[in-house]
Amino acid sequence: QSMDSTLHYIHNDSDLSTNSSFSPEEERKSKVQDVVPQALLDQYLSMTDPSRAQTVDTEIAKHCAYSLPGVALTLGRQNWHCLKDTYETLASDMQWKVRRTLAFSIHELAVILGDQLTAGDLVPVFNGFLKDLDEVRIGVLKHLHDFLKLLHVDKRREYLYQLQEFLVTDNSRNWRFRAELAEQLILLLELYGARDIFDYLRPIAFTLCADKVSSVRWISYKLVSEMVKKLYMASTPTLAVDLMNELVEKFCRCHKWSGRQAFVFICQ
Repeated sequence: QSMDSTLHYIHNDSDLSTNSSFSPEEERKSKVQDVVPQALLDQYLSMTDPSRAQTVDTEIAKHCAYSLPGVALTLGRQNWHCLKDTYETLASDMQWKVRRTLAFSIHELAVILGDQLTAGDLVPVFNGFLKDLDEVRIGVLKHLHDFLKLLHVDKRREYLYQLQEFLVTDNSRNWRFRAELAEQLILLLELYGARDIFDYLRPIAFTLCADKVSSVRWISYKLVSEMVKKLYMASTPTLAVDLMNELVEKFCRCHKWSGRQAFVFICQ
């Protein structure tokens, strides 16, 4: 009966997860759930203790990070309050491998948690990963479309200003990073309107079309052709005409043969 009353208290108190002035007893109650044996969850949560990671196993935090989406799926979004603190602890772990693991799975966690919890608890972590090392940033880049499509339209538009930052990497020879960006931009075309595509995605696409690495350029040609199609199908096809005129000016009339060749490939 005592356990039932505790669970009832947790499931129905919407302010519990936002109250930062917990007593130790309230802190313990905030981690209680009725899906799996509580001792099992307590053991999992205790593994993210930094002191344990240093004395027992340096890889333990990485394993916890890898398992976290599965734990969240098992507990359900109604029990996210049990995992929130642990997730934030792992997201700020000193080891980049731990943060990289979370970056690769944040889109999966967003599906589990739904749009409200994602906007409140995952977006700040996602924003932190965008400014992290390339080894971490590639995790969010590879699933950029999967994550952004789960956000509200207004929130999604905020990231248009940050896409340009993906062109800058710690190592300029990391061409796979730019190739992945081109792949993701193709998918992102469906999430944005014609004006946003023309103003924000078009400049990035043209930069990628002039990349030093041929693999990046090939994907970028496909990106530009899809962009033309998207703008042409829009209610104001004048943007498509402007884009095609720019293609003619920059590539078709380019004084370098490689630029003229790029124009042919885009047309193809």
